[in-house]
Amino acid sequence: MQFLFVIIALAVPRVLMFIAFLTTNWFQRSFETRLWPLLGFLFMPYATLAYVATMLNNHALSGGWLALFILAVIVDVSHWGGSGYTYRLRSSRRGA
Repeated sequence: MQFLFVIIALAVPRVLMFIAFLTTNWFQRSFETRLWPLLGFLFMPYATLAYVATMLNNHALSGGWLALFILAVIVDVSHWGGSGYTYRLRSSRRGA
């Protein structure tokens, strides 16, 4: 079952976050308010899931969990830059 969560999280993290929010108490155990999970859902889904996994397993960002969180932040930020690059590339092709 956990392997299935990992596969879904890598493919569509927001779907997993929504399912986990409805069926588990992971977000209540990891965050004190509902604001941070909501912002994470909108802007940084991979980092939010990595933080939830860290809080459920270790309760501290250290060691391998810190590396996982940093990797998730890099993946989320790269999605922002990648989509901007693709937009500029498409715009330049239409104008030529």
